Amino acid sequence: HLHSNLAATAETYAKQVLGIREDDVGLSAAKLFFAYGLGNALTFPMSVGATTVLNSERPTPAVMFALMNKYHPSIFFGVPTLFAAMLNDEATKTQSGGDRLRVCTSAGEALPESVGNAWRARFGVDILDGVGSTELLHIFLSNAPGDIKYGSSGRPVPGYKVRLVNEAGADVADGEVGELLVDAPSAGESYWNQRAKSRATFEGAWTRTGDKYTRDADGRYTFCGRADDMFKVSGIWVSPFEVESALITHPAVLEAAVVPEADPEGLLKPKAYVVLRPESSAEGLHEALKEHVKQKIGPWKYPRWIDVVDNLPKTATGKIQRFKLRDGAQ
Repeated sequence: HLHSNLAATAETYAKQVLGIREDDVGLSAAKLFFAYGLGNALTFPMSVGATTVLNSERPTPAVMFALMNKYHPSIFFGVPTLFAAMLNDEATKTQSGGDRLRVCTSAGEALPESVGNAWRARFGVDILDGVGSTELLHIFLSNAPGDIKYGSSGRPVPGYKVRLVNEAGADVADGEVGELLVDAPSAGESYWNQRAKSRATFEGAWTRTGDKYTRDADGRYTFCGRADDMFKVSGIWVSPFEVESALITHPAVLEAAVVPEADPEGLLKPKAYVVLRPESSAEGLHEALKEHVKQKIGPWKYPRWIDVVDNLPKTATGKIQRFKLRDGAQ
């Protein structure tokens, strides 16, 4: 990255979406060595002289609520798995977000609609769900105050241009799945000592994100999955995120991850791994979850197999590592 990329993220997302100001106090779950955390806890507050809270501990619900109670942040930067955990952690059920909290942000993975609505109902504050990447340094597609649609990643951040293209590189129409390309003032120059990967990712002004999206008639973008996570069932694209979002609306399910698995005929079908809520039982649940997904999103997208597990493999930022589940399924 160039030094000017840091300033670009502050001038665009921080000032024009977050509306960050000098009297803000920011608390970021992501640490400084992540691109998301670097903007949240360093670049953004320094750009306006705001205050930042740095935390060296693992960002558990208990730790985050303790920091909120001590420092009363006005902006909380989280990730979907943490928001869900903070909503469902029995030990912190009575905790509040503090009396100064005015906005929250989410990135890393798409925020399920049910989590966004539950957070707003409990804390009275919206989560601005967005998408960013290390290559583009911070969030480039986001919901904004007064323009929020939970379940979507919102619209391009001012200063950024986006395209959705098919495998041939042609733009796709509204409602069609395409790979997301971004023309960004904060785009990196290359990967260090990885020329082939750099050439495949940074194509002139455009950066390939590897994310699959759809765009609606209002110009909002909805995440479908990573290009290597998407698969077709009966010739129709299936988004793991869509199936996962349907599964977690069932009262017994805390977390879910979906990957493709081949049936006896060698055809790919969805397989789900679910973590249950503490009070829930797996007895009789498999068929109930299949019917629940059919009713929510359609009869061909339901998981043919469901494994109940104690936890899901995740990165340090809380992203589900589906490739580990794919390897296990195969």
